[in-house]
Amino acid sequence: MKTNLPVRGARRRAARTLAPLAAAALLFAGVAACDSDTSSEGTDQGVHTLTPEPAESPSEAPSPRTRRSFAASVSAESERVRQEAAKRLEEVEGRGNAVGDVSVNGLPLTASEEVRSALVRVTNPTDEPTFFAVKVEFVDAEDKVLDTVVVGVEDAPPGRTVTAQANSRKAAGVKTFPRVAQAERG
Repeated sequence: MKTNLPVRGARRRAARTLAPLAAAALLFAGVAACDSDTSSEGTDQGVHTLTPEPAESPSEAPSPRTRRSFAASVSAESERVRQEAAKRLEEVEGRGNAVGDVSVNGLPLTASEEVRSALVRVTNPTDEPTFFAVKVEFVDAEDKVLDTVVVGVEDAPPGRTVTAQANSRKAAGVKTFPRVAQAERG
């Protein structure tokens, strides 16, 4: 039985040598089977390789609505509403007809802020959308008015509360308390 040992060793060496070649042949056969050519004979007609159509590239022309133009239009609209509110408040005697519909709270600030802000809440008690004009005063601890800011709320929905923000650069860096000086509905 000792005569089989050299044959066994030769078989092991042959297996070690042929194993990488067999693996390479299997890999090559697998790659060839996965070829994306679906028009050759023997390919199942139900198998198709889908390639998306190239999308059109965006035009080289600049977008008609850039961030800068959008910000400018928002700023212009805000200024238009603010001016409308200021105009309406000029005609109001006393505190106005909507002081009870408006509340204001100071927003927290950090030491680095350059603006003092207040959150203005407007509740529309009517049955139709209404314009509100609100004058907010920023006062210090001695009740001295440091700044006055006018805010407009356009088309406040009926029966709903909407918010706006009043911002003051003059009151920045000082502990202030916002209050409603005037509020007019309509």
